[in-house]
Amino acid sequence: MKRLILDASVTLSWCFEGQQTRFSESVLAAVGQGAAPIVPPIWMYEVINVLAAARRKKLMDQATAATFWNKVSKLVAVVENPEKSAAHEILDLAEKYRLTAYDAAYLELALREGLPLATLDKDLKRAARAAGVRLFGCNTSPGAPG
Repeated sequence: MKRLILDASVTLSWCFEGQQTRFSESVLAAVGQGAAPIVPPIWMYEVINVLAAARRKKLMDQATAATFWNKVSKLVAVVENPEKSAAHEILDLAEKYRLTAYDAAYLELALREGLPLATLDKDLKRAARAAGVRLFGCNTSPGAPG
């Protein structure tokens, strides 16, 4: 079974009309064909935060948010950090690649698991390439444009 690291930017693009891209749709198609996304614990909070904000702004109702959450939460496996030392790695990655700690958590998981990362975030893509992490859907080598 093909596995990948899925970040919140891709996940949330599936929720809002006009936010889908060919890339995010290709990730969803891969998941539908059996790819198994894994996520760090922060993914849940990021997705729920955006859903809550959308509800406050009346961009979606409670039922729509709940339905989306129920669907996407069943698609992913949350992978806990194996030990507290992962926090040090996340801190180091955030500093080295000028990332938020949230984005560094996805990068740390991709590095630890040796899996490709699916993201729409430009800073996280840049950091992944620099760290030698494959990007989902890219056939380019680390450090190459694309």
